[in-house]
Amino acid sequence: MIITSNEKIWRYVLMIGLSLVLLIPLIVGVWVSLLPNNAILTGHYFTSQFTIDNYIQAITATPILRYLLNSLLVSAIVMVGQVVFSVLAAYAFVFIPFKGKQIIFYAFIGTMMLPFESQLIPNFQTLRWLGILNNYAALAIPFFASAFGTFLLRQTFMQVPLALKESAAIEGVGHFRFLYHAVIPYAKTSLFTLAAYSFLTTWNMYLWPLITSYSDNVRTAQIGLRQLQATEAVNSWGLIMASAILIMVPSLVVLLLSQRAFKSGLLDGAVK
Repeated sequence: MIITSNEKIWRYVLMIGLSLVLLIPLIVGVWVSLLPNNAILTGHYFTSQFTIDNYIQAITATPILRYLLNSLLVSAIVMVGQVVFSVLAAYAFVFIPFKGKQIIFYAFIGTMMLPFESQLIPNFQTLRWLGILNNYAALAIPFFASAFGTFLLRQTFMQVPLALKESAAIEGVGHFRFLYHAVIPYAKTSLFTLAAYSFLTTWNMYLWPLITSYSDNVRTAQIGLRQLQATEAVNSWGLIMASAILIMVPSLVVLLLSQRAFKSGLLDGAVK
């Protein structure tokens, strides 16, 4: 199929238009966060009087930095936990023979059909029984086991020839050494994808941190932002919008870095 120059132009126009539509909320948010509060309250949105006072006030007068640190810690812990446990589970399902492997795998994957809300009460009761509510552990541990991550990595690991594993076993190479030197380098792209997905999903989580954290020491950014919106006066919308932009920046950075790593992984695979 040959694409003419006119078709290319229209495609680029369409993509630019769709990109602008998607960026409008971000542009409006940044614009409002740079306006003084009196301009926001009086409706003078198109003004040349821009200020960073909202950002300064958000950093100095609110615990937004603490919320960001909590979200970073919880998201990083969940990301590492999901990657490690998914790698080990996927490796076992592919390279280690044991009875009932397929049945266990399908039962494990079947948990993806359960809505998260159905797990709230059992998980909450378990953590309360363990006495670890309002703790980083309560926010992270329930998400270490990921059916999606295990399925994703299993599909990638299945592309590694079993003959290679048999040859490694004959040479005396153990499971962990084979996993580290042969399997993980082959699955770099899938690992980057899972890590980015895990981080962003945890970063944007709202319901679980809402019911398991009740102090600023462990409260995450999403809950903290809602707390600021509930406690601040009506004339502080600039402060709230500046806080929202600050909370959004880390997720954008992770998304851009993961896309770069994802593309690098694809290029490395193409070269190989």
